[in-house]
Amino acid sequence: MLNPLDPSKSRKVASLPGTGWFDFAFSFDDKRLALVEAKSINETYVWVMDLASGKRRRVLPAEGETPAQPIASFHLNFSRDGKGLFLATDRDGEFMKLAYLDLGTGKLQYFGEGGEWDIEGVSLSPNGRTLAVIANEGGIGSLRLYDAATRRALARPALPVGTVAGAVWHHNSRDLAVSVASAQSPSDVYTIDVARNGVERWTETKIPGLDASTFKSAEPITWKSFDGRSISGFITRPPARFTGKRPVIVSIHGGPEAQARPGFLARWNYFVNELGIAVIEPNVRGSTGRGKTFVALDNGMKREDSVKDIGALFDWIRAQPDLDADRIVAFGGSYGGYMVLGVATNYPDRIAGAIDVVGIANFVTFLENTETYRRDLRRVEYGDERDPAMREFLTRISPVNNAQKIKAPLLVVAGLNDPRVRYTEAEQIVAAARKNNVPVWYLLADNEGHGFARKPNADFLFYAVIAFVEERLLK
Repeated sequence: MLNPLDPSKSRKVASLPGTGWFDFAFSFDDKRLALVEAKSINETYVWVMDLASGKRRRVLPAEGETPAQPIASFHLNFSRDGKGLFLATDRDGEFMKLAYLDLGTGKLQYFGEGGEWDIEGVSLSPNGRTLAVIANEGGIGSLRLYDAATRRALARPALPVGTVAGAVWHHNSRDLAVSVASAQSPSDVYTIDVARNGVERWTETKIPGLDASTFKSAEPITWKSFDGRSISGFITRPPARFTGKRPVIVSIHGGPEAQARPGFLARWNYFVNELGIAVIEPNVRGSTGRGKTFVALDNGMKREDSVKDIGALFDWIRAQPDLDADRIVAFGGSYGGYMVLGVATNYPDRIAGAIDVVGIANFVTFLENTETYRRDLRRVEYGDERDPAMREFLTRISPVNNAQKIKAPLLVVAGLNDPRVRYTEAEQIVAAARKNNVPVWYLLADNEGHGFARKPNADFLFYAVIAFVEERLLK
């Protein structure tokens, strides 16, 4: 524990096993610490530690309690009197619900508006009197305020249309800062005076000569997959001046425990507004935001079911009168890069090109080489490569071992210093595809890691993607 005003007096409080500890919250008297131990996105444990002794007690699920299925809980906040925790948990249902955990009795008391959505942020004011809560409603972040003592909802502030994120309290406990993003604006900062429910905009992002008000908003879409399950996503269609059936970029998010959400498309607006390409962002099984059953539907040996969701999306695209199913490029980064390669090997005749950015090509070598701090967490998701049956399965489905099926040209991108997905994953798929005479553009940055962070590199990658997409979709 470190006092930033007097670093010399830092002291070791306790040693914690494993690496998945986070979401630390101090009690108001600074004598206790609440913390989360994460085994996976679906399995966490809430502990309370005495800071004088370092001893900790498990409070959710309680010590000795073995739940019928894993529980996930996040966003811990001690109540003002120290008798309980405000948090979000899925203990009694599919979604993360707002709750108060009584530390004396162990009882959970749910409050707030219900709905089929996850609570993704809980922040208690410094004086312990007001809760700022962000809910993920169909991919859109919405803000609600509650009286912490009565747990009753307060008047909702009149924020502009968009996705709210990052609630941060001022030390005066009256002013709350949030960011709001929409298709027409990146994340700009607003403050809320909770005493009078007033809203004030603090930043306004503008680029000279750019009229962001013309940017198209994403529309929600759904389609049926191979097993009848409904899969959802978002489509951003190009302006009406582009006539005829439009080509499509299917942009698949990473994670896989993540979610495509409507917001500011940034550079992707170029493909929509200037090139007339529709952008579809699917939330295949394994994505968050649809409940804990949905997020686990791709685990282990169900891995390729998520790839089949993209195959069903291709059927949906073909049924649309304004989209050209013969001109599709698949794009994805990290786990999304695996998805792109999985699509290229499972649906080789249905795409015109594939862009794999820092993606997984071989699950076995990925798990063996990813940094140790995250290896066990990834084994929960993908399977344990040390188990012979799982190793055989992961070997069999890995794109590098199915590269002979690839027909569409590839653009493969990697960072030499990537600790998560080693650049050797890219090297493997590039070599295997070229061996089969598949055209491959390969971009390896020797000063990047898991994605391109340096602006010159990011710019170069952007121009490379434009050139690749123009060649594959517009010629």
